This record gives sequence, C-alpha cells and structure tokens, in this order.
Amino acid sequence: MQNNTTLATILSHRSIRHFTEQPIAEDVFQTLMQAAIHASTSNHLQCVSIIRVTDKNLRKQIRELSGMSYVESCPEFIVFCADFNKHYQLEPNAQLDWAEVSLIGAVDTGITAQNVLLAAESLGLGGVYIGALRNNIEAVAEILSLPKYCVPLVGMCLGYPAQDPDLKPRLPTELFCYENSYQTLDKQALENYNAELSAYYQARTGEMRIWQDAITGTLAQPVRPQILPFFNKQGLLKR
Repeated sequence: MQNNTTLATILSHRSIRHFTEQPIAEDVFQTLMQAAIHASTSNHLQCVSIIRVTDKNLRKQIRELSGMSYVESCPEFIVFCADFNKHYQLEPNAQLDWAEVSLIGAVDTGITAQNVLLAAESLGLGGVYIGALRNNIEAVAEILSLPKYCVPLVGMCLGYPAQDPDLKPRLPTELFCYENSYQTLDKQALENYNAELSAYYQARTGEMRIWQDAITGTLAQPVRPQILPFFNKQGLLKR
C-alpha cells in the first residue's frame, strides 16, 4: 500500500487556511464538481447543491458573519447545501419535514464535501471547511437566496497552499473502532493520545491542550440553538 496515492492523499490531510494568489483554473474547478456529483447518495436522491460564491460583496458578508478571514481571501469559496427544493418541485407531496429527510441531507452533504476536498488535495490544492457559517445560518441563507427546503450546512475555502502545517494527531484505532459491540473508554489509550495531542499544541501555539478541551469548548454549552428554528422555517425537521 506504500504507493497508493489515494491513501496517501487521505492520510496526509491538513486544513489549509492560507493560500497563494494563484487562481484555480476553470477546468480544475469543473473536475471538482464532477467529483462532487459522483459521491455516494442515499436512494439516488442527489440532495446536495453547491453555491460557488464569486461575488466579492457576498464573500465579504459571509466573512463577517463567520469571522473567518480566508472566506474572503481564498481563490474559491463554495457552500454545500442540503437541498430538497428540487425534490419538492418534482413531487409536491414529498414529506420533507421528517427528521430522517434532514439526516439524509446532512449525510449526503458531508460525503459530497469530502469528495470535493479529497479531489482538490489530489490535484495539489488545499482547503478548509467553514462550519462557522452556521453561527448565522439564516443570514447566510438569505445572502445566497436559498429557497424553502434548502439549508446551508458547510462552506469550503479552496486554493493552492501557502502554508505547510503539521499533521494534527487523531484518535488511535482502539478509541473509535470496536468489534461486535461498543466498548468502554480505554483510559490508557486516551492518556497516550492526550500526551501526543498536547505536545502538538505546545509546539504549535505554546498551549497545553487535550482532547477534552475541544469537547468542553464545543459541547458544554448551548450548541447553535438557532439551527432547529431555521430548519423548521425552511420546512424541515418538524417531526
């Protein structure tokens, strides 16, 4: 497997936030879109739409809402949407307000976005996901003129890397891959992982951080309570 370029691309993934000024050629961008549409999809619903944001004013607005400067400065910024508006147009009796429908949309969107990022990285590009657009999800939807049954889930900045960051340590296999049944937390494996992660952060920022810090910082508080009302407004997640 040492010469497997697909695995090499997957295992060398790093978030890239700083890009050169080199634009992404149109044929390269269209290749990424082909990677997107060939992603796996539930029941062939193909319920993902991508908004390519080229308008500088729109970029500026989304940058202000997300707080991510590279939204405005990257060569390409795209937004992945779970989109059932087309399905509603084709089947007005579609019961799109079930929770399962939104789960299908979220899963398909994640798969599609990862296809695009891996394809981009295989072509020498880099990128970073912008989940922070969900901090102001309704405003982003308005900026992009999204119709009912369509919600923006994640953005992506793409371009040629102007940085070469270290790989961030990930969980060891024994902390996420179990055989036949769920397993209790392996405390020794967690301790070893925290030591590795702490060394990474200390070298990068001088901070002493462990995995629990990410969990506490993200989940020990209300987590974007605006999401459910917005989904409801869009005709989704009502039952």
